[in-house]
Amino acid sequence: MSSFVDFLKGSYNEFRHKVEWPKWADLQSSTIVVTVATVILSLFTFGVDELFSKAISNIIGILINSFN
Repeated sequence: MSSFVDFLKGSYNEFRHKVEWPKWADLQSSTIVVTVATVILSLFTFGVDELFSKAISNIIGILINSFN
């Protein structure tokens, strides 16, 4: 059990004194980049989904009309 406690103490010490945490401005700019990229990719995915949906609907409509 003492090895687990030593592990926790070592982890805390490393996080507290050895890790270089990003600055607030870096976090803000990274958040903006991720948000913009997410919006662009979601719009692209929506567009492709709509395009394929309409194309498949048209193909199915043509096939149904050709067999009637």
